[in-house]
Parts: sequence; structure tokens; C-alpha cells
Amino acid sequence: MTDTILRAAEDAAALAACFPVLRALRPHLADPAAFAAQVERQHAQGYRLLAAWRDGQAVGAAGWRLTENLIHGRFAYVDDLVVAETERRSGLGARLLTAVADAARAAGCRRMILDTGLENALAQRFYFRFGMLARGLHFGIDLR
Repeated sequence: MTDTILRAAEDAAALAACFPVLRALRPHLADPAAFAAQVERQHAQGYRLLAAWRDGQAVGAAGWRLTENLIHGRFAYVDDLVVAETERRSGLGARLLTAVADAARAAGCRRMILDTGLENALAQRFYFRFGMLARGLHFGIDLR
């Protein structure tokens, strides 16, 4: 088996390679070009996309950004975390989160935060095992 390396996805080719794995997490993403354009817009706002690569294929990804607010101070927010179904239970999700946490710590962040669906019990179990605790309930309203 070839080693899996973690590396930022920043150029068009890397974003195209990440599209299938991100689409597994975000099925509403239908068009690779629209996905790349959105990531570029988000990148201008501080979004980073860290991908796990094996044999030139993206097999996992973590999308995150550094931000700051009054409740948490400076923190990293993980927007997206996904590992290809064939790679789950390999430790890859923990490697991605650890890499984000290390980068956030180096940038002076006090905390790393993410949201997950209430129905996503497997992800919640993973986050608990990783050492994350549920600290609140996320509320939202559609403004369309």
C-alpha cells in the first residue's frame, strides 16, 4: 500500500481531484467548476483545504478557517471533514483533524470547533474519541 500524504489543495488540478471526496460529504455539490469557484471565494476569506493524497487521488479532506469571536477568542473552525468510504477506520480522519489542530495551535488559536448533524451518530462517536466535547447546540434559519 502506498503512503498517504497530507497536502493543501490550492490549485485547479488539486481542487478537481478533491471534488469527488467532498461531494460524498456535500451531495448538493453538482458541478466541479462551481465547487472550485466556491473554494476560491472561500479561500479569499481564509478557508483552507487540506487533502489526504494516495497515488494522486484525494482520499480525504478537511476544510477549515481561522476566525475569532467574543466567546472563543481566536479559533479554528472545521467546515468540512470527510474520508472516502474505503479509507474509514484507517485513522485518516484523526490525522486530518490533528494536522488542522497543529496549524491552529501554531497560529495562536485556543480552540478548534466543528458542527455535525444531530443524526450523525458515527461522526459524533469519532469526535468524542478524538477528544472533542459537545459544547452547544447549533441553531439556524433559512433566509431565502
